[in-house]
Amino acid sequence: MATTGRKPKPVEQKVRTGNPGKRKLPALAAVQALPVQRMPEPHRPLMRGANDTDGPGAKLWRMIWESGAPWLNSVDVELAMIVCEQTDERALLRERLFRSGLDWRDRAALRMLEKQITQSLAQLGFTPTDRARLGTFSAQADPLDEFRERVAAKRNQA
Repeated sequence: MATTGRKPKPVEQKVRTGNPGKRKLPALAAVQALPVQRMPEPHRPLMRGANDTDGPGAKLWRMIWESGAPWLNSVDVELAMIVCEQTDERALLRERLFRSGLDWRDRAALRMLEKQITQSLAQLGFTPTDRARLGTFSAQADPLDEFRERVAAKRNQA
């Protein structure tokens, strides 16, 4: 089901801009760290690259489980497996597209597959908005704001 209207602004962006809407933001202390599990093995084979190296799907599998360890758990294995298989399929489709020329059907299929991959990665929490919904964000202080605060503090002392 498609949602209407604007997508919510990521919490990281609200923190960087000073929360102009003045809505309550989730506190970092309220976020519970899930126990980190070791990276599971793919339960279906993924494509191998040249010289028996990892293919695109296997590389994505490793990236998903290394980067998403704080919020992913065993129930996410199947979705991660599907998105990695889609990534392998994308690599094959791109290779076929470049080898055989530009067929609009292949290009349309490639774009549709890329959209599915993006949606699956979003469901796994790999977009800023989805990470914010999961409560896993890290607000980095803006150096310009820190400078302004120091200048304001010095002016108040004088």
